[in-house]
Amino acid sequence: MNHIRLTLLFVFLAVFSHTASAQDFKSAAGVRLGYPFSVSYKTFITETNALEAYVGFRSYSGVANWISINGAYQVHNDIAELEGLQWYYGGGAGAQFWSYDFDASGSTTFSVSGYLGLQYTFADTPVTASIDWVPTYFFGSSSYGAFNSFGGGYGALAVRYVLGRP
Repeated sequence: MNHIRLTLLFVFLAVFSHTASAQDFKSAAGVRLGYPFSVSYKTFITETNALEAYVGFRSYSGVANWISINGAYQVHNDIAELEGLQWYYGGGAGAQFWSYDFDASGSTTFSVSGYLGLQYTFADTPVTASIDWVPTYFFGSSSYGAFNSFGGGYGALAVRYVLGRP
């Protein structure tokens, strides 16, 4: 239960906090190399606030697979010592669609996530890279019972191609 409270507090702080900084790009598309492996699109809606959407895939060998759809709201802040480097935090939600190797049935779970990361945008190349930690609480049910768990090992290294600069 403490994991739920911590994740909800993190999401609340992300949505209602604001610090001034400037983004280095308007939007970017690429991949998130982590859990889950995903295709990602990120766009800034203000100078500091971004929306990220990604679709991912994860496989548990011999047991199950899931496809996820996730969305996140992120607040970016400059790190003054290195131009192009920002830290960010935020919150998001997702849905996971499970299929099982040992059964014809499937299930759907939902998730609430916090985001904490670093992002670097290269000045002379239209590429941005980030690394983040995404603690996630999953909830839902399947034909095998309730599915409520906290996962602290989620996150990714992301590499995106910059589609537009401000």
